[in-house]
Amino acid sequence: MKRLENKVAIITGAAGGMGAAEAILFAAEGAKVFITDVQEAKLKAVAEEIKRQGGIAEYAVQDVSSEQSWIDMAEKTELLYGRIDILVNNAGITGNLLGPIEDRSVEEFNKVIGVNLLSQFLGVKTVVPYMRKHQSGSIINISSIGGIIGSANATAYTASKGGSRSFTKGAATEFAKDNIRVNSVHPGYVATPMTKEMNGASDFEQMAVGATPLNREANPNEVAYGVLYLASDESTFTTGSELIIDGGATAL
Repeated sequence: MKRLENKVAIITGAAGGMGAAEAILFAAEGAKVFITDVQEAKLKAVAEEIKRQGGIAEYAVQDVSSEQSWIDMAEKTELLYGRIDILVNNAGITGNLLGPIEDRSVEEFNKVIGVNLLSQFLGVKTVVPYMRKHQSGSIINISSIGGIIGSANATAYTASKGGSRSFTKGAATEFAKDNIRVNSVHPGYVATPMTKEMNGASDFEQMAVGATPLNREANPNEVAYGVLYLASDESTFTTGSELIIDGGATAL
């Protein structure tokens, strides 16, 4: 039996990188996936790839910082598939990583918090009632090693990811009575389209490799398999945890 057979999963930020890897892997493991992002063409391509491989997928453009978009998306998922078993709050942005705090604007800070943290609150708030109907569910919030260690010039990002870490633990405690598990995943440096854009403008890739004892960036699939474990019934006694997948970066 496949690891996610008969389960329905929502994955945000699934147009590329880790989100796309998670969606393709989940579908291969038997899940029906509903994927969202703001990049419609790339999102459609991921859904088509899943279907080409024999999986089941639907997609929708979603602003994850909008409560109404979450309400609409959850209603559509249940209408399509009859239930919601898994939520992966994967959507995220880095924001402007160059420059000191005093040069950052309130608008910049709020945008990062909205996409990276508010979205997770809205996702949990919206999806939990659907999971509660079946007295089961798994929610995985994608945080970062930036939620564990500090980083100069990335304070909005680290604040959002630290908030994700703490929010996860509070939600895990709150929903344990409903048999709904909530865990966070903390990737280190991952080779994704987002980080490649950063690499093109800086020495980020060289820095990332130098800060990682395994001496390389992760492949998105290496994170996706950790998310798969938390989504599956293999982790039914795991909640409120933080799974670090960083090549040893936080061990230094």
